Amino acid sequence: MSIFGWCSQRAGGLAMMATVALSYWVISSELEAQRHGYKYQSNDSLSAPNYDPQNGAIWVNIFSYYCLLIHFLVFCFPLRSCYAVFTIGRQLRKSARARTLKDIKFGHRRRSSSTSLSSSETLTSSRDLSSSSSSEIEDVDTDCYIDGDIAPDRVIHAIVIPNYKEENDTLRETLEVLASHPQARNTYDVYLAMEQREHNAETKASRFVNEFSKKFRSINYTLHPSDIPGELAGKGSNMAWAARKLSERYSLGQRKDVIVTGIDADSHLSTNYFGLVTTMHMTYTDTATTTLYSAPIIFDRNAHNVPAIVRVADVLWSAAGMSGLYKGSTVAPPTSVYSVPLELVDRVGGWDCDAEAIGEDLHMYLKCFFALNGNLTVRTVMSPVSQTNVTGGGHGKGIPGLIADVQARYKQALRHMWGALDTGYALRKVVEVWRERKHTSRAFRPLHTALNDASDGYVPESQVSTADPEAAPESGIFSDVTTDTLKGVNYERMIVLFHRLFEAHFLPVQMTILVVASTLYAWVTDGAPDVHGVNWMFSICNILRTVGFMEVALYLFLYESFHKVCLEIREKEMSDAGLTKGMHFSRREVKTNFIDYIMVPLVAPIFGSIPCAQAQLYHFWTVDLVYTVSKKATRRRAKSVNMDSLV
Repeated sequence: MSIFGWCSQRAGGLAMMATVALSYWVISSELEAQRHGYKYQSNDSLSAPNYDPQNGAIWVNIFSYYCLLIHFLVFCFPLRSCYAVFTIGRQLRKSARARTLKDIKFGHRRRSSSTSLSSSETLTSSRDLSSSSSSEIEDVDTDCYIDGDIAPDRVIHAIVIPNYKEENDTLRETLEVLASHPQARNTYDVYLAMEQREHNAETKASRFVNEFSKKFRSINYTLHPSDIPGELAGKGSNMAWAARKLSERYSLGQRKDVIVTGIDADSHLSTNYFGLVTTMHMTYTDTATTTLYSAPIIFDRNAHNVPAIVRVADVLWSAAGMSGLYKGSTVAPPTSVYSVPLELVDRVGGWDCDAEAIGEDLHMYLKCFFALNGNLTVRTVMSPVSQTNVTGGGHGKGIPGLIADVQARYKQALRHMWGALDTGYALRKVVEVWRERKHTSRAFRPLHTALNDASDGYVPESQVSTADPEAAPESGIFSDVTTDTLKGVNYERMIVLFHRLFEAHFLPVQMTILVVASTLYAWVTDGAPDVHGVNWMFSICNILRTVGFMEVALYLFLYESFHKVCLEIREKEMSDAGLTKGMHFSRREVKTNFIDYIMVPLVAPIFGSIPCAQAQLYHFWTVDLVYTVSKKATRRRAKSVNMDSLV
């Protein structure tokens, strides 16, 4: 590995060490100046003290301006999150109201078709209802409702569910939710991505395939081998193997209308998630094969059964995920659940399997982003994905249970922060994009062909240099080659991307260091003249810090409305599907809200700064992390009864 490659993987740790060193040097220098600025001079000496306040002034200025920059970023992040949760919540309310009015409208029409209109009053009320519902529906953004004129069966949804040692009830519940969707029989190809290292994984998968075979277009399973060299066990490597296998099932003619969706084993998707993806895929044909679809997540199933500190950590984690999903955002990395056209999967070579891909959602986003020179289109699916809070099984077990739940959430936070390796990956990719900026012709083959064929390293020049990307490829071994010409490098989006990566992987630690350092600097220089002229910056930092806390409080306030509308939508859908029995619904209450607000100052360091710093330090020794499966809440079912117990 080159020096640049080694440093890029440890960019977070190097930045942390540099910030600590800068802070230490500035504070110690100022402390030394305050102590020895005027020292004892001999009687025959009338000279002034030899301390020059301008010595080291450049480092003090760098420290001060950097501190101001970090505080400004901390001010911007919750502000953007507030805007995102407000706009998403508003669109969800409009969509829900439009769907309700539409149901009423069509229900009224069905009733009217069997009875005659006996008065002008009835006719007037019908017109008013139609008019109001039409105006409500037209007020909803086109990306927020399903277009009934689009053929629903044209787009196939390949749904991959990576899992390892997941409880049967967790998987069954997720499959039942998917099977309740009206389009499941016609458009859902479900793939249970199993791990070979799990005992009886094949038997477990076969049982689910038999149970749900008539509820989907198809349901299959893949078995990811445990002995592939260079692979790190985790969701990314499992997704990669499943994608290779499912790729074999779709012809060249089908691939442009096949969309691969990766979900967690506990993810509950709304009935309109895939309908919205289909609508956007068919509406925006120019970018259909270069679009990644992501949705906001909500923890609304077992939040009432986990400690407040864990609950708030996940509320703020959903804020991080939603911060890029507002309308007009050009950089929107997904969280847990996302959809990618199969042709885009072919273009980028599928999912990566190494240590850097442990955060497979962000890593796949980056891979697609740089493969398209930053011109990846992102669209938000206005259909929140229901998730469960991580738990250590500590509910109802007092202090030991609290500790178990906090430990489980900390392990998950460490795994999230381990994704700082993706910043290094992005740094190396941007260098690669710069080197290849003048070469925009690309050729790629179906994923399974490219990985299985030893000749995939050679593509005829005619396939790359063809002027018409839509022209039919030559027959023979290269008949499956797709050619394309990329747009120029989008540097503006790349700047925005690195800003978001800095927020995710650097800001938690940098902010903590500089809050402590700026406080110590103010204490050291208290009462001394402002020889460097930087005190005004620290005054602004104090203001930004205070406003930042107020913005977090505002986000929590806005989140209450978002949580409520998401829960109402899911509860109605589960009720219509007959799945509410034993299903978890976590409602927000004033008492729990008050406790949550108090926990915010503790959450940031415990599940943000500390695991972030730990991950960045560990990267100096290893980039491998053992992936562990978090315990998840499942629907409460009746316990099985043993025959011996009846005797």
